[in-house]
Amino acid sequence: MRKLNARWRRIDRPTNVLAFPLHQGARPFRPAPGPVGDIAVALPIARREARERGIALDSHLDRLLVHGLLHLIGFDHATDAQAAAMERRERRLLANIGER
Repeated sequence: MRKLNARWRRIDRPTNVLAFPLHQGARPFRPAPGPVGDIAVALPIARREARERGIALDSHLDRLLVHGLLHLIGFDHATDAQAAAMERRERRLLANIGER
């Protein structure tokens, strides 16, 4: 994951999730049915984070996948306003799949 993060984001450290969108252009967007990109999850990092936070691994993986999906359709968290909007969407999507 560190190599992927360094290559694609120019950040030379590991991360828990990376998203590789298929589509470029105006963001965020409402995708058509079908693939929107790829999500890579670093399972060792996710396990450690879940253990440190005292949450079930499957719940943490759900959150990471939702986070990655939002990145695929153009959401980001570079600013406080973007982070707040993305967090609201994450919470709403996780609530829809039964996660908190």
